[in-house]
Amino acid sequence: MIPASPATAAPYCGLVWGSLTKSSPALSQAPVVNVRTGRHSCYDRLVVDVAGDVGGYTVSYVPQVVQDGSGEPIPTRGGAALQITVNDPAYDINGNPTYSPANRLELRNVSGYRTFRQVVFAGSFEGYTSLGLGVRARLPFRVFVLDGPGSGSRMVVDVAHRW
Repeated sequence: MIPASPATAAPYCGLVWGSLTKSSPALSQAPVVNVRTGRHSCYDRLVVDVAGDVGGYTVSYVPQVVQDGSGEPIPTRGGAALQITVNDPAYDINGNPTYSPANRLELRNVSGYRTFRQVVFAGSFEGYTSLGLGVRARLPFRVFVLDGPGSGSRMVVDVAHRW
């Protein structure tokens, strides 16, 4: 008789993402122009729109989100926090803002989302723009870049609803 093998669960929704830092080192002077969010059946999505090519990014779980330049903490709701840095400024070559949210502590209304709890603007300093994403718990995520619309591009962060 062959012993039974231990049961293994299938990945949630087929997702095989992890929760470790994801990054791409490229730089760009194309400015950030918008931040959007969306809900999907297996994950919540954050999109950063750039007027040109996304330069690169670093996305990681952190003990607390910090303000660009000053390093001051920015409290976020939820059981975990992602610091999202896009290697693109939120201002043009003359220093004029290209993305200036009305409320830096509530970029989007994410009430009713299964994973997201709060989206904050952590500033734009020396060519980098940072956001904070408060999430329900430390959950798997993925990061990727898409072309368009038009001559722009966008960086996407998907956070799974569960493991």
